[in-house]
Amino acid sequence: MKNMMHALITATAVTVGSGLVTLHAKPVTYVLPDETAAFKPGPGVEVAQNNCTACHSADYIQTQPRGAKFKKDFWQAEVTKMIKVYGAPIDDGDASKIVDYLTATY
Repeated sequence: MKNMMHALITATAVTVGSGLVTLHAKPVTYVLPDETAAFKPGPGVEVAQNNCTACHSADYIQTQPRGAKFKKDFWQAEVTKMIKVYGAPIDDGDASKIVDYLTATY
């Protein structure tokens, strides 16, 4: 009798617990702040905007170090990191255009 009562309590707990799993959460909506930065004009700006803003704002680019001795190497490493580490879907041809744009503009 004790085992049967334990089984009944366990079955009831599993049933109740399973019911909680099927509840659906309400969608969450976020209001993003207004953009405070923009891509600087220059050759390749459209390619950079189209690829980079899929994941982050222009603010992110503007916060990167400036005046580095090896500026192109820095931007090449950043674009490569976005592709290989973060999975940014950037074509090879676009990647080189983005690096050239960032090197010349920032």
